[in-house]
Order: sequence, then C-alpha cells, then structure tokens
Amino acid sequence: MQGWLELRAVKGLGPITYARLINRFGSPDAVRRANLSELVEAGELSPSFAQALKQPLSDKNAKQIQRELDAVESGQFSILTLADPQYPAQLKTIADPPSVLYYTGQLLGCNQQALAIVGARKGSHAGRAFTRQLSGDLAALGFTIVSGLARGIDADAHEGALASAGRTVAVLGCGIDRTYPPEHQKLRQRIEQQGAVLSEFPMGTSPQSFHFPQRNRVISGLSLGVIVTEATLKSGSLITARMALEQNREVFAVPGNVTHPLSQGPHHLIQQGAKLVEKPWDIVEEILPMLEPSFREHLETQQEVVEGQPSAIALGPEEQHVFNRIPLEPVSLDELIAQGSYSSSEVMSLLLSLEMKGLIKQVPGLQYVRITIR
Repeated sequence: MQGWLELRAVKGLGPITYARLINRFGSPDAVRRANLSELVEAGELSPSFAQALKQPLSDKNAKQIQRELDAVESGQFSILTLADPQYPAQLKTIADPPSVLYYTGQLLGCNQQALAIVGARKGSHAGRAFTRQLSGDLAALGFTIVSGLARGIDADAHEGALASAGRTVAVLGCGIDRTYPPEHQKLRQRIEQQGAVLSEFPMGTSPQSFHFPQRNRVISGLSLGVIVTEATLKSGSLITARMALEQNREVFAVPGNVTHPLSQGPHHLIQQGAKLVEKPWDIVEEILPMLEPSFREHLETQQEVVEGQPSAIALGPEEQHVFNRIPLEPVSLDELIAQGSYSSSEVMSLLLSLEMKGLIKQVPGLQYVRITIR
C-alpha cells in the first residue's frame, strides 16, 4: 500500500498515466525500479518526468503518507489500490480509474449492480419526491444506488435507497476524513451502515470546486448507468452524464415541466438520445443484458413490482379520493375543501389519516403535499 501512495504523490502523475504504468510494470515498486528508457517508452513520458518518478519523496509527502497509514491502522478508514481484488470492477474499466480509493463502510460484490442518480442541489419538491421513490424502488430490487452526497437530489437518492433497506455508495469531492456538506454527517453515518463512502483524494483534502468534475467520473464509473432527474443546462449532473457516455455507460433522464428550468437538463439529454425514464422498468429493461445471469433472472421475476403495483398501504375509498387530488407540489387546504366532495371536517380527518400513513405531509401555509409516488 505504501508504494502506491508514494507513487501517487509524484507531482503531475495523473490517473491515466498511473494506470498505464501499472499495466506495463505490474506494481509501483516495479515502476520505481524501471530504467529511464523503459519509463519513457511504456508511460509515454518525457525524460524529465521519468526522472521525477525515481526521485525520493519530500519530507512533507512522506509525513502525509505516514499519517494515512496510521489512520488505516487505527481503523479510521480503509484503502484500496488498483491491484486489490476488492477494487470495484466497473470502475477499473474506465480509462482513468483512481489508483487509490479511500473508503469507510463496506464494499461488496453486489455493488457491481450499481446505478447512479444525480441532479440539482435545489431540486423541486416533485423532483425530489420522484428521486426518493425511484431510488427506493431500484434499491429494493437489489441495485446499489451511487451518488455524490450533495444537497438536494443526491441526498434524496441516498435517502430513497436507505428507506428501502438497500445499499448506497457516496463519492466525495474531498478527503475521506471530511464530510461535505457538513450537515450531511448523519446521512453519511447511515450510508456507512448500509453501504460505503469513497474518495480518491488524500486525507485532509478540502472540498474545492475543481474536485467535483473529477469526483463525477467516479460516480459514473462505478455504475452501469447514470440517471439525471433534475438539472439546469449548466449543471454538474450533465458533466456526469457526458462522462458516463465517454465511459460507455447508459444515460437516463427524467422528463419534467417544460417551463421549469430544472427540466432543461434532462430534456437536453433526451434530445441527445438519453433514455426517458418514467418508472424503474424503463431503466431495468435497458440494462438487463448487462447484468449477471442470476441477478437478471431475479429482476425478471420482479417485473410486476418494478412496474409500480399498488402500495401495500391500504386506503379506503374516501382516503384514495382525497389522496388522488394531492399533487407533488403544495396544495392548500382551502383548495381541497373547495373541490366539494366532502365537508371541511371530513377533508381534515382524511388528511390526518393520510399524514399518519406517511403518504402526505403538511407544509407552511396550511398546504399539503405528497411525499411518495404511489
């Protein structure tokens, strides 16, 4: 492990060149032992950079690596290298896989059946509710949900998977010993219990804006496909989608209101050929041929569930009538009463019942909104 960290510390050595050198020489120690002409030829390097690979580490880098090794020894986090059998197989196939992955939680073989869900940090209520439902449905089927722990859609993707007792993986744009945004510390802890948190950045690295595109290639690289639920045309989610295409991954997009700015990103992707998503099976049927045979058979038996059969929560006819009139955007109590189907006291009683069943919630201004797609 130490040799991997030492080679990674060489200034200017990017993931593509690192992977090329490892593929040629087999290990960081072998790279260090190689003569200059071999390094220049195999790594497509300049003579001066090949010489830099053979230079001893600075004291600063040596101390940083020792701190990381001490942290691993004390159980703060774990480290995987490209040569480790546990290194995610999907991620290893991209052109520029991280040479080193830091992680907390557990990485399992089932993470190969992974789908990424990304989107806006300020998603609409409807978009966030749809994301939670879609993530939960896919996680319940056995997919690992990958996202970036960011505010908004990313957090909802993780939450949906956790609510279905499924697995989820968060990829950070900072060091593994940090949590960004900091208010997601508790969410991170729950993810670690049902999945893993990953980073390719050295311990202590702060969250910088230029780290997130780099992080996004890992999100897509871990996954069979990337689903964009809400995004503007300048969103980082579209960068993730572009990287997914470069990595030969599938791209999916959720359509929305044509007048809403957050629909522009998904609609642009659909125009470019992304698969339109309205329900989980839209995704499953597209990636079915890529899946392991046993998992494919499992999904084929679950098609009725994926297609969105009625919820196990039983509703009476009056409850169903009122629930059908509550959209994913807030609707006022006065509007619901004005529909004239029931008296005001009956409507309020039915709303309370729906709220207790976890299907709706009251928001400021005596308004109600669905919190699930049903």
